[in-house]
Amino acid sequence: MTTTLYVALGGALGTIARYWVAIGAGRLLGTSFPWGVLIINVSGSLVIGLFAALTWPGTGRFEASLDARAFVMIGICGGFTTFSSFSLQTLDLIRDGRLPLAMLNVVLSVVLCLAAVAAGHYAGTALSQAR
Repeated sequence: MTTTLYVALGGALGTIARYWVAIGAGRLLGTSFPWGVLIINVSGSLVIGLFAALTWPGTGRFEASLDARAFVMIGICGGFTTFSSFSLQTLDLIRDGRLPLAMLNVVLSVVLCLAAVAAGHYAGTALSQAR
């Protein structure tokens, strides 16, 4: 039951952070393209990759309990990243006849999120080995 509470608290924090980033991105970059969701998904991918590598049992630089890992990786990252929003916004672009922007959103999101999770993982692994 304790782990569930950690996940719930992390999810609340991640959701609040997602709201703030989405609002900020909309104000700074406009709303004609879902920049906020892209930024959220890429940065969330970076964080989960970095944290996973840094706290990996046996090889990570930092020891973290299963509760701490659940708090960050399931709670915060799960509440912060927005794949369902990405999917809906991509569909909206298609329905609005903006197929090139929809495809750009798909390609950028997939490529940048994979690159971010890999970068986070490799940075965490390097930091763990630099003990």
